[in-house]
Amino acid sequence: MAPSNPLANWEKVGDSFYRKITVYDAVFDDEVELENYIVAGAPYGGTIALYRDETKPVRLRDSQSRSNIDIYSYSGKLINRIHWEQATIRGLGWSDKEELLVVAEDGTVRRYFGLDGEFTSFSLGNGAEEYGVRACQFWASGLVALLSNNQLIAVSKYDEPRPKLLAPCPEGEVSSWALISPTHTLSRSVEVLLAVDKTVFLIDSTDAEDKILQDGPFKHVGVSPTGRFIALYTSEGKLWVVSNDFQNKLCEYDSKARVPPSSVNWCGDEAVVLAWEDEIHLVGPSGAASKYYYDGRVHVIPEFDGVHLLTNDSCEFLHKVDGTTEEIFRLGASSPSSVLLDSVEQMEKKSPKADENIQRIRSSLPAAVDTCIKAAGHEFDSYWQKRLLKAASFGKSVLELYNSDEFVEMTEKLRVISAVRDYKIGIPISYAQYLRLTPEGLVERLTNRHEYLLAIRVSEYLQIPADKIYVHWASQKVRVSTVDDEAVCKLIVQRLEGKPGISFEMIAQTAYDEGRSHLATRLLNHEPRAGKQVPLLLNMEEDELALDKAIESGDDDLVNFVLLHLKSKIPLASFFRMINTRPMASALVEATARDEDMELLKDLYYQDDRPLDGSNALLVEALAADQVQQKIEKLQLASRLLSDSKDPTVVLQQKLISEASHLLKAQEALDKDLADRTEFLGLSLNETIYRLIRAGYGKRAQKMQGEFRMPEKTYWWLRLRALVAKRDWGELEELNKNKKSPIGWEPFYNEVLGAGNTKLASLFVPKCTNLSVAERIEMWVKCGMIVKAGEEAHKAKDLNTLELLRNKASGPAATEIERMINQLRPRK
Repeated sequence: MAPSNPLANWEKVGDSFYRKITVYDAVFDDEVELENYIVAGAPYGGTIALYRDETKPVRLRDSQSRSNIDIYSYSGKLINRIHWEQATIRGLGWSDKEELLVVAEDGTVRRYFGLDGEFTSFSLGNGAEEYGVRACQFWASGLVALLSNNQLIAVSKYDEPRPKLLAPCPEGEVSSWALISPTHTLSRSVEVLLAVDKTVFLIDSTDAEDKILQDGPFKHVGVSPTGRFIALYTSEGKLWVVSNDFQNKLCEYDSKARVPPSSVNWCGDEAVVLAWEDEIHLVGPSGAASKYYYDGRVHVIPEFDGVHLLTNDSCEFLHKVDGTTEEIFRLGASSPSSVLLDSVEQMEKKSPKADENIQRIRSSLPAAVDTCIKAAGHEFDSYWQKRLLKAASFGKSVLELYNSDEFVEMTEKLRVISAVRDYKIGIPISYAQYLRLTPEGLVERLTNRHEYLLAIRVSEYLQIPADKIYVHWASQKVRVSTVDDEAVCKLIVQRLEGKPGISFEMIAQTAYDEGRSHLATRLLNHEPRAGKQVPLLLNMEEDELALDKAIESGDDDLVNFVLLHLKSKIPLASFFRMINTRPMASALVEATARDEDMELLKDLYYQDDRPLDGSNALLVEALAADQVQQKIEKLQLASRLLSDSKDPTVVLQQKLISEASHLLKAQEALDKDLADRTEFLGLSLNETIYRLIRAGYGKRAQKMQGEFRMPEKTYWWLRLRALVAKRDWGELEELNKNKKSPIGWEPFYNEVLGAGNTKLASLFVPKCTNLSVAERIEMWVKCGMIVKAGEEAHKAKDLNTLELLRNKASGPAATEIERMINQLRPRK
């Protein structure tokens, strides 16, 4: 087939060229009469939604299709049919993720995702049900609904819909309105242009600003893709293009039409498309226009770089000719890139002119190659794509140094773009749209259309992960398969074996949603990530299996997550029975409960028949309690838990706990009875008795000694130290009169001497009969009684010690020591 003339469909509009390319022909069957439908197209050559216009008469045989929303590709392939039985549709739009948004008159919004009819829904609220939705407009990630009372409601995120009222709108008849998306506003929130009566208001979340225009009402308001320009269509049939601040009128066009157009859309950022039933006016920046006529109704579907024109017979793309394309193909072009393209033709003819052309543009050859590569991207005709790339290849082969990365990338992109433009797929995406959508976004769209083979091949060709494609295929297989669960599981596992990044959890979730719990469980066994298995198993009420999977993972946080879920869901006894045979789970419950839930910890010990641990838990609570009665009650409970045990260790602990409880009662009584504000509560038994003696309550102390069967030695030690601390020398002197001391008399000597009373300390030296002579001599010396020390040495006939004492003595003491020495010396 002969190649088409690249200039054949060019139209000059002002200073720029525009072209209308037929992408598909014979799009819809005769049964689909587009003039009777409302049409909404997804961005980037996505799917289109058709809904019967309820204002148009309906033939009897078409009455059943009134409530359907049909999803088509641009090439006319029916992808899905959504049955609609809700309130009247007031808004039909798409997100940039190809999610269909349907807004009903009562404010109900359905968000369809995946093109399979699955949806989530939410309500606009804020009076939408009371006043009713009049119209709705959309941007990439949100929408604005206009109610019949002129109030505007905005939703900025479909993932987290939070309907919000915009500023109160002025009263009057709304003739048209348009959105300025958040990406093009200073506030980064949506703004609305509302044409009311003869003016236009700019409305945001807080204010309604009157732009003070006098030439309304404006039948149409349109915002350019970049938000820089506003198109206004007056009731007199004139189109104005103004700056977004409404300060400058950039151009004016008189359509001379008595009937206002059905739509006003922007074609890129420099031209406006006025569409009537069968007529299109393309208005350029200078007010120049080009007109196109059709045999039937034409629908305009805007893109950021042009518009799709959809009729029953064809799908066309109207857009501005790119600068690189114009540089090469315009009449009389003599640019280096144009010469380079001509050189390819000369080379094929084996003409020497090819080399002459190359030599003529040699200095500009790198730029010419770049231009041909870029121009190839903007061509829809594969013939000219190849010719331009061949020219670029020829040019770079002549250059000694040229980076071919851009050439290779363009070749890859065009192969992908051409594959999805095929009428069997029906995605007429332009090169600029492909760059904005990204390869991953394109693969996702192919996957949603169930074009799995092409999606996988594109992924492999572009070296991007294909795991989502396989998961989507497997999920779809689960939905539509009629064979038994075992066969489906086997098929899916075999097909996905060895594929990296596969999430069996998502496939299992689909099986569970389809009511095939057994299949979901089988599929989850192949999910390598326990964190993905466990939540779904819990949703499926496979509690024990979820707990086992969490334990197998070795992830404490995951096990705790399951345990918390189970504890809140099942009876406590069942919970304990479940963890009793799983040591890791039991240990985690115990560790967590010890810090956060003491009641659960006690229940666990009781269920496991661990009285000693349960008693310790009560003991911890007793120590932490603020009130005395609470402490006593906890201690009594702790003691009662151990009362039936015959283990000597447990019996001892039970006795100690019981005594602790008794001591608290006694201390409470002391705090109440004694008026000197000495606080006894919480002290040990030893400290309590010590304080009583020091405070002068010796009888009370002796009584407590008897009650708690304190050993005599312990009591005497406490009594000694308390009396020394209070410097009660008289009481200590009375104790010296006793014949025996359970702790001996040396402690008395040491404590009193340490307190500085050498005289009283010396009284205890003679009682220390169990000590050696040398030790008693030392004790006398420390008391400063050298003569008494000498007497001890004299009795022991220790002449050497006496001589040493003589050196320390002075005065009468020295004389006495000398006398003792003389008595022991042998006479000559």
